[in-house]
Amino acid sequence: MPVFTLRPFAELRPDELYEILQLRSEVFVVEQNCVYQDMDNKDLKAWHLMGREDGKLVVYTRLLAPGISYEQASIGRVVSSPSVRGRGLGRLLMEESIRQLYTLMGQQEIRIGAQLYLKDFYSSLGFIPDGDVYLEDGIEHITMYKP
Repeated sequence: MPVFTLRPFAELRPDELYEILQLRSEVFVVEQNCVYQDMDNKDLKAWHLMGREDGKLVVYTRLLAPGISYEQASIGRVVSSPSVRGRGLGRLLMEESIRQLYTLMGQQEIRIGAQLYLKDFYSSLGFIPDGDVYLEDGIEHITMYKP
């Protein structure tokens, strides 16, 4: 089970920021073979939820207040290390992300831009598709929301 830590950007230690960017790059750039600008200035306004096992960052999300990515609050950059997949840590990460977002910002609608292949996963967490499939950085996505 991962141990979760939540920090605003200004309180991230340099080694934590390095780990976050390394994990995001490993999955979103290398594994998914997607060249894109990961650092989009939203990190500066985000809360960063890190899940570690044996001191190693294995799961991560960023939590965004309304008005940053969407009119609603948002969870983004959802990522699990390939080394821990298949153990249900993605579900634990999203459940903790939702819980932390509600604690920080109050219970409200959450909107996400989900990779299409994960639509059923997010639906199982109460997210509802909203709109058409769209391409983002060459990968099919769909907007979803949790009322």
